[in-house]
Amino acid sequence: MKSNFDDELSLKKIDDYNGTESKEKKKTVILVVLFCLIVGAVLTFLKNTSEVNDYIGTKEAPGISTSKK
Repeated sequence: MKSNFDDELSLKKIDDYNGTESKEKKKTVILVVLFCLIVGAVLTFLKNTSEVNDYIGTKEAPGISTSKK
């Protein structure tokens, strides 16, 4: 008689358990992580180097002054 536990998923039946993953999967994961790090670095660089103009208004109709003077 076959047990119901034979069909249950276990860690030993998963390909990626105990370092038995394929080289292709490992390479794909590394490339995705590197891509995310590079995109994050580029966005951080752009955010930190952009100049924000907080002045509201024009010369004719001055608005709120955001200077700390």
